[in-house]
Amino acid sequence: MSEHNTSPDRAVRHEAIDINDFVHAATGSRVRRVTLPDGTHWFPAVDVASELGYVNTRQALRWHVPKQCCATLRELAQGVYGTDVLGKLAGHRLQKSMRMVNLQGLVQLVNGCTKPEAMPFKQWVTEVVVAVQRDGVYELEPAAVQSTDPAAPVAYAMPQPVVDAIVRLEERNLRTDEMLAAAQRESLATQQRVADAVERIAAAVEGMAAAGRPPEPDAPAEAAAPVPAATAREVLDRWRGRLPRGSRAWPVALYLLPHLVEQGEVRMSVDFLAVKAGLTAQQTSLALTELRRHGCVEQRGFADNGSPVLVPCP
Repeated sequence: MSEHNTSPDRAVRHEAIDINDFVHAATGSRVRRVTLPDGTHWFPAVDVASELGYVNTRQALRWHVPKQCCATLRELAQGVYGTDVLGKLAGHRLQKSMRMVNLQGLVQLVNGCTKPEAMPFKQWVTEVVVAVQRDGVYELEPAAVQSTDPAAPVAYAMPQPVVDAIVRLEERNLRTDEMLAAAQRESLATQQRVADAVERIAAAVEGMAAAGRPPEPDAPAEAAAPVPAATAREVLDRWRGRLPRGSRAWPVALYLLPHLVEQGEVRMSVDFLAVKAGLTAQQTSLALTELRRHGCVEQRGFADNGSPVLVPCP
């Protein structure tokens, strides 16, 4: 989930742990964020609850987060910025009635969730509490490399549990990105195969329409006079403009096209079309629905054998 910092004129503030890394380790994602001028961070409760596996956001807030850690976006905007900022926040898909939680509320939601992925962060929070009880303080180790600027604040090393959590999450995101890239490559390859099939069927239709061809013996329909090849090309071009290139309806469309061109209509059962298109009956039925929805064919009643009567749309 993407992160948005919508704070205008945010004051410069040094944080021991970067807020993005902290939230990433706590929730397993990069949730949207509103940072107020005083440096406090607020997060959409629905984002946090969703990432942590809560089914009911309202119930999760009621059970785990005190009221002082919650506010609506309208309350935050009016109390700090004024009403004019609400329009800017809407540009980040943030609605004025949206419930927000501050950093304390986010941590409490993490502590209340049961996802195994949240356990390392919860254990680290426990270590912090124990250290404070035992030593009166919890300190981060200074980073090995510090800025040479004398005015720069001290840089701290992130706690190892937080580092480990971020590494695991980044590895998971990397695997997800690889899977998405593979799926996109396969989708492009499929679209190219469909486009190649469209070209092949166009050439075949032109040849059949010019020479004339009897109908399929399994498809009861009376033969009509051959139609000029240009008509086949015109129908195909219309379908290309109406039906998405990677549509799953193309196998049915490509089988129907020569019959529609030659006969003016088609009377074939869904089961027969499914066999010819290499699809299931359900897939074929959905393909016909999509062809009708995109204005490629229209149904004009049923034949005596119960098969739908399909004709090409103008």
